[in-house]
Amino acid sequence: MGTRWLGAGLAAALAVVTLGLAATGRLALYINPDQAWFAVGMAVLALVGAVASFALPLGAEADHGHDHDHVDEHDHDEHDELERAAGRGRPWTIALTATGGLAASAVAVAALVLPPAPLSVELAMARDTGTAPLFAGADDVLLAAADTSTFGVGDWVSVFSSATSPDAYEGTHVTLTGFVTPDDADAATLRLGRLVITHCVIDAQPASLPVASPGWQDDLATGEWVTVDGVVTTDASGALIIEPRDIAPIPAPDDPYEY
Repeated sequence: MGTRWLGAGLAAALAVVTLGLAATGRLALYINPDQAWFAVGMAVLALVGAVASFALPLGAEADHGHDHDHVDEHDHDEHDELERAAGRGRPWTIALTATGGLAASAVAVAALVLPPAPLSVELAMARDTGTAPLFAGADDVLLAAADTSTFGVGDWVSVFSSATSPDAYEGTHVTLTGFVTPDDADAATLRLGRLVITHCVIDAQPASLPVASPGWQDDLATGEWVTVDGVVTTDASGALIIEPRDIAPIPAPDDPYEY
């Protein structure tokens, strides 16, 4: 039963979680929506395989296919020696298997009973290295043919970090949503942040844009979600920055990621 649970049982549990998240529209909290078809397809296959495994009698996993009626004495002695060698390491094997099984079971059960939740703002701040996220539209920007009206925070971070002619973007209107974090280099600037996902939450990368807002600490809290309406401009050093017309606090969105 333990072997069956660690194989088909855990696969079935995770398949049910995946299908449940897809049915309730919350699978995007864990993977890029563009990958949902693959995850759902694999979950269906895993569930079908788990159900089909019930056709295999318990204990059949241990049958190695030997024809014991035709095993000669030499082969039998060799088999016994292998069994004794395996038995000497059996306590450690059992302990390691039990530990791994408990850990895997805990993850599967937690996925079944705990509500799905997005990554926290604190985690995004901890991951932020100040560099632009990879694969966030930079190629389109460099081609100078992109429609910037569709850009999110991650796309604009790529523009801000790679633009060779910042003045080309001056005056561009933006309406962006993200969470507030402080700018360590300038107290009069807040950072508008977002987590950008390529495939799943494991590769989530933080992205943040500078927004000129002296005294923002009086009205906004770190981690609060806001919508910024403003224009792209340059600061005294010639670097791109957003000059806001309005910064409106909003509830945290159901889907807090960009993809």
